[in-house]
Amino acid sequence: MAAMDLFGRRWALRILWELRAGPLGARALLARCEGLSSSVLYQRLRELTSSGIIAPSADGYELTRLGTALRDALRPLDAWASTWAQEQEHDQEPTET
Repeated sequence: MAAMDLFGRRWALRILWELRAGPLGARALLARCEGLSSSVLYQRLRELTSSGIIAPSADGYELTRLGTALRDALRPLDAWASTWAQEQEHDQEPTET
């Protein structure tokens, strides 16, 4: 349950998602996560670092081995979300009468 508590915190999954392609610094993360405050960012970075999911690097923060495994586990959820979004968009289209 501790993992669900961590990932359920606002911005945690978004930060992990932004790190999926490689390391990013705090400024880049703030720019990619519109609405994220710097205080919440640094709190999440501390939590994710202490949990062993991310680690500081020369280029900012990056996924660890555990973080990479989590990224791979989230890919099916991302595919599902894309399908869901397309269906939602389709349902919103006006129908001709």
